Amino acid sequence: MSEKRNILDHKRRLLANKYELRRKLYKAFSKDSDLPYEMRDKHRYKLSMLPRNSAFSRVRNRCISTGRPRSVVQLFRISRIVFRGLASRGPLMGIKKSSW
Repeated sequence: MSEKRNILDHKRRLLANKYELRRKLYKAFSKDSDLPYEMRDKHRYKLSMLPRNSAFSRVRNRCISTGRPRSVVQLFRISRIVFRGLASRGPLMGIKKSSW
């Protein structure tokens, strides 16, 4: 099941990257108060016609090994549980589990 979630998340990331510039332009035009109302409304409509999954707010950081959506270490893109296991076993370069 985690593989399916990771694939869906990857597709969302690709869509968000593809439509990023277009989405930002439409948003900027629709918020510009110097433009006439009809033009702003037209850009708001174009923004609403973009795919729903192309928004960056719909992208979720997930663990690449388990698919867990919460408490993901962003630098490694793995969850804290997997990170702790890898840190104590030693395959992560420069990281070791501390003990005192």
